Amino acid sequence: MKHAEAMLRLEVLPVSRLARLTDDERAGVLGGVCFSHPAGLPGIGDHPILSVEMVPLTGSEPVCEIWHGNEAMQSGQQGPIRYRYGDKLLFGCLSLDEPAAATCDDARTPLQAATESAYRAIFSLLDARGYPDILRFWNYFPAINGESHRMERYRQFNIGRQDAFLAHGRSVVDRVPAACALGSVAGGLHIAFLAARAGVVGVENPRQVSAYHYPSQYGPRSPTFARASLAKLGGRDMLFISGTASIVGYQTLHEGDVAAQTRESLSNIAAILAEANRLAPRAGFRPDALAYKVYVRHPEHVDTVRHEMTRFIGGAVPSVFLQADVCRADLLVEIEASGGHAIQAGGVA
Repeated sequence: MKHAEAMLRLEVLPVSRLARLTDDERAGVLGGVCFSHPAGLPGIGDHPILSVEMVPLTGSEPVCEIWHGNEAMQSGQQGPIRYRYGDKLLFGCLSLDEPAAATCDDARTPLQAATESAYRAIFSLLDARGYPDILRFWNYFPAINGESHRMERYRQFNIGRQDAFLAHGRSVVDRVPAACALGSVAGGLHIAFLAARAGVVGVENPRQVSAYHYPSQYGPRSPTFARASLAKLGGRDMLFISGTASIVGYQTLHEGDVAAQTRESLSNIAAILAEANRLAPRAGFRPDALAYKVYVRHPEHVDTVRHEMTRFIGGAVPSVFLQADVCRADLLVEIEASGGHAIQAGGVA
């Protein structure tokens, strides 16, 4: 398949390659996320490229995930959001500093306030530009398992996110997008998102309780995301799988066993693929035809995770491995994936 035939293409490449993109290549960039430690990678003009302080565990230099489109595109900025858009797709990103987000008389925690502010800004942009459906959110902030203001920070994030959904009249139990939330090394709240002018269908996993129906033991507000998002773009069924971990029902399994957690995570992804293929029978999504991003809590576990993935999938696939804290302290690995679009490894295995 030629890249020009696909409305959307994901390229995984080292940052040195990003700096060498030609003018023609830059014209087709929708946006992306780069991972390095320390953060602060060079951008490419006014394109929305998010820089996250997270340690890559693949290769010897920082790595970027860059989304390309085949539409004529324009760049813009609204408030803290940098974005780029065509007729069908919009990619945006923003970074907010937590202390600057809340005033001294604000009852919300700084992270809760930053999250609500960020999501309100995103929804306002999408409403103004006419992109009603969100395919995917990527959320990164430090100390995700840490506690402040007598509450775990991931739970603070979930409150702020849900408050913004409700404030903009968006459902928090159905038609919610795919998403992930991971702990970065440092920095503020970083969010990237991909939206579309296309009908998006939420995909749930029959092996798991939907995240938005988690019981209260996991926080005062349930996480607002679907297990995956499914959409038809340019005549192709595309799937965006949320961060997926070793959870069955709503409980963590295989505590302390990274190999077993990896296998359980992949079994959950397989179940999501089966459900997506039921909803889109002609799509034919397969584990060996996806691009993966893998978050590993402890760097020394990366070889084990890679081995289990290769064995489960049946071979090597385009994957980015990153050191990150996962949203539950007892989870050692989280895996996200996408498929149906063009995939280019760009020299990163």
